[in-house]
Amino acid sequence: MYNLPNILTISRIAVIPLIFISIFINSFVWTMIAGALFIAASITDYLDGYLARAWNETSSFGRLLDPIADKLLVGTALVVIIAKTYVPENGMGELHYYSVGLWGISEFLTITAAFVILCREILVSGLREFLREVNVGLPVTKLAKWKTGFQMTALSMMMFRELWIGWGYLGEFLLWVAAVLTFITGYQYYQKSLEYIKAEEAEKIASVKNYATETVKTEANKTAKVVVTEKETIKTPVKKQTTKASNKKVSAKKATNKKAPVKKTKSTVKTKA
Repeated sequence: MYNLPNILTISRIAVIPLIFISIFINSFVWTMIAGALFIAASITDYLDGYLARAWNETSSFGRLLDPIADKLLVGTALVVIIAKTYVPENGMGELHYYSVGLWGISEFLTITAAFVILCREILVSGLREFLREVNVGLPVTKLAKWKTGFQMTALSMMMFRELWIGWGYLGEFLLWVAAVLTFITGYQYYQKSLEYIKAEEAEKIASVKNYATETVKTEANKTAKVVVTEKETIKTPVKKQTTKASNKKVSAKKATNKKAPVKKTKSTVKTKA
């Protein structure tokens, strides 16, 4: 379990508290350290999967922890960036505006993009959990990989926006590109899940219809058997009566046949006499 790919995944989670602390430490140096840690953690996101496949060391632990580490890292970076949009100047007094945009437009765009990304991550996590219960996979698409690339690049640039204002402008643009891709991939995952749900509902409806059809057939067969039984019940006394009548006729014939020879004998006697 503790191979190099999994250790890289665990290290990605381990640096998250250090990145988060930068919210409370109003220091240029610490901000640069947090940005460097985020970039290093983003690189491990690629390395752990690549090494696991190259060295044939894929594991259930890695498949479980990798998406969790990614979402924790992205969520932490978004919280840090949004929190640092307004930070106290020298730890007290009025709030100092760190956003690179003008008239609050940049702030609005950054927060909106962050909101879209976070909502999508929660949506996809819920869909994966639901589909995992019914043994249905939700594989990562190529567009989702592109989304991750734009997202990590944008967040890295925005973490270093205090170093050069140009990183902030470019980072905000890439973050919105990532937000658009995030929305598209989230909708694609939702559609795939919806297709499974529709197929499952169709199977349930078909099974209910089949059950109803079989029930109707069974009831019809029972009714037919009851009718046949009643007819046989009605016919049976008639057959018995017919049988009795025929038996009487046969008995009468036998009696007649027995009496006939006696008459012949008497006539014969008379003739001889």
